[in-house]
Amino acid sequence: MITFYYNTAPNPAKVALMLEETQLPYEIVTIDSRKGEQHAPAFTALNPNAKVPVIVDDGTVVFDSNAILLYLAEKSGQFLPPNTPAARGPMLSWLMFVASGIGPYSGQAVHFRHAAPEPKEYPLNRYDYEAWRHWGILNSHLEKQAFMLGDDYSLVDMAVWGWARVAPYVLGDEAWAKLPHVKRLLDTINARPAAQRAEAIKTRYTFKTEMDDEARKAMFPQNERLARKA
Repeated sequence: MITFYYNTAPNPAKVALMLEETQLPYEIVTIDSRKGEQHAPAFTALNPNAKVPVIVDDGTVVFDSNAILLYLAEKSGQFLPPNTPAARGPMLSWLMFVASGIGPYSGQAVHFRHAAPEPKEYPLNRYDYEAWRHWGILNSHLEKQAFMLGDDYSLVDMAVWGWARVAPYVLGDEAWAKLPHVKRLLDTINARPAAQRAEAIKTRYTFKTEMDDEARKAMFPQNERLARKA
């Protein structure tokens, strides 16, 4: 059985969707980031980067959400394009586009929009701009086809779904007015029973919601450097 280290953030959501779609048996271990559980030695032994998601499959450890999606798709033989260079090239390109662009810029846009102290005009402008630019590329791509790789639902759509679920929180209230094709993809995936089961996982667990000093220390350890300079 696969052990899935989980919390309610966008990246674990992608993996939850893949696990539900493939019906691979799994068990959940929760990691509460606001309590600092991601920094526990037992967890960093699995992922030195101290982030969820992580899976352990019969002793094999895989971390990073997009790596996990690819691993599970290959393990199950599902949600992959044909094994040809012409089909795998776009799959790898768009999967890495999400990994290196959509995720990081969306995450930083969230941080500077919702968590960072003032002054933050410059970094918020940079990350908001880049988040919008990357989402705009996806929207234009999806204008031409039903799914990220054409007519067939794939692991790349699951990678997009994780962050698309929270696009208004990332980009602001105008997100869906400006990204109608991303919204169409989101609605299509949300209608799938596996997506509904994946979303329901968070209702079974309780995570810390307060952003108090303990949570800020756990989630933003870089601030300790500023405190030492003060």
